[in-house]
Amino acid sequence: MAREPIYTRDGDDGTTGLFYGGRVPKDSALPRAYGTVDEAQAVLGLARSAAVNNTSDARSQEVVTMLEPFMRDLWVLMAELATLPENRHKLVPEKSCVSAEMVTKMEQLIDQLDTQFEHPTEFVVPGEHPVSAWLDLARTVVRRAERHSLAAAPSPSHVVPYLNRMSDLLWTMARWQEGTSRPVRSV
Repeated sequence: MAREPIYTRDGDDGTTGLFYGGRVPKDSALPRAYGTVDEAQAVLGLARSAAVNNTSDARSQEVVTMLEPFMRDLWVLMAELATLPENRHKLVPEKSCVSAEMVTKMEQLIDQLDTQFEHPTEFVVPGEHPVSAWLDLARTVVRRAERHSLAAAPSPSHVVPYLNRMSDLLWTMARWQEGTSRPVRSV
């Protein structure tokens, strides 16, 4: 059985197709935003892989369990960002657009983790643990996705609050994973 090639050539003109139809330039607000979320997804995959392979560390194994639902959520978020504003009425909360409950779920995990370690009182040196280093990198990409999403998903969308909380969650997870963070002044 012959398979269709992966390439379509549709984007050779510098445009990309969107969820529920329409095409926009590849450098416009929507693809810039969902493309950056896709980068964040990939970095979270690296954090997850580092955690999966660190079988001697119980916290790393917990990171895998924590990350997977949020990685799924990013597909929902990308669906919303890949939809023209005039088609957003077709989106379904928690299936193809972010809901307030998704943001709340993340806040609950942040609050839970927050009680399990001492907060650093100054900037920290990333890289004290391989998993926390990937989480810190993912946080910076999520922050960039948040900035790009401001133009792509204006209120009442929950995309920007979701990404804002995700960066908080990733910072919290990285500090929790480290246990004790190394302060910048020690470098």
